[in-house]
Amino acid sequence: MFLSSTLRSAVSYAARQVRGLHQTPARAGAGGLFVHRDTPDNNPETPFEFTPENMKRVEAIMNNYPEGHKAAATIPVLDLAQRQHGWLPISAMNRVAEILGIAPMRVYEVATFYTMFLRQPVGKYHMQICTTTPCMLCDSDSILEAIQNKLGIKVGETTADQLFTLTEVECLGACVNAPMVQINDNYYGRQFLSYEVKMSSVCACAQTGLLLTVVTRVKGDIQDVFMCSYLV
Repeated sequence: MFLSSTLRSAVSYAARQVRGLHQTPARAGAGGLFVHRDTPDNNPETPFEFTPENMKRVEAIMNNYPEGHKAAATIPVLDLAQRQHGWLPISAMNRVAEILGIAPMRVYEVATFYTMFLRQPVGKYHMQICTTTPCMLCDSDSILEAIQNKLGIKVGETTADQLFTLTEVECLGACVNAPMVQINDNYYGRQFLSYEVKMSSVCACAQTGLLLTVVTRVKGDIQDVFMCSYLV
C-alpha cells in the first residue's frame, strides 16, 4: 500500500514537470480557425486579379498538366497568388478556382491544409520559429522568447511598423541544423550562430529592418550566442 501510494505520488509529480512537446504557451494561445470569416479586407468581393506578367506564369504552369488535370496546378498557382498579394484572401482563392476550372472548395481545402499559405496579412519579414522536438531540445523556446521580448509582439502578431510577424511552426524539415528559423523563403540554422553582440544592440538591429537579431542559448557554451541574419 505504501509503495503504491509513493509510486502514484512520484508519477503525479513527474507528469506535472513534463512540458507538452507541442503545447508551448505561445502555441496554445496562438489559435487559428481553418474556416473563413468575412472581414472588410478579406471577403469574396475583395478585388484580386493576377498581373499580366503573373498571368503568363499561370498559363505556363497550367501547360505542364494535361487537359482534365489542371487541378494539379492548384499549389503553384496559389503560391504565385500569395507572392503577388503578400497573403491569400478568399477572393484570390476564388480566382484560382475559376482559372483552373475547379470548385472553390477544392482550393480552400489546399489553402487551409498547408500552413505555408497565409490567410491573413503578415509583415515584410515573416519569422517562423520551429519548436518541434529536435528544435525544442536545442532550446528554440529561447529564440521565441528573445524575439517576443525585443520586438514586443507575441506569436501570431505583427509589429506596428509592419516589418516583422512572428509565427511558431511545425518541423521545417532541417532537423540536423536545429534550432531552425525560417525568414520569408530563407532557412537559418545553428550554422548562422556566428556574431556575438551585446544585448543592448539587439533592439537597434531589429528596428532597422536591415538586420534581424535573435538569441539562442547553445547548450555546452557558457556564452549566449546571437544569430544575426542580413535581410534583403
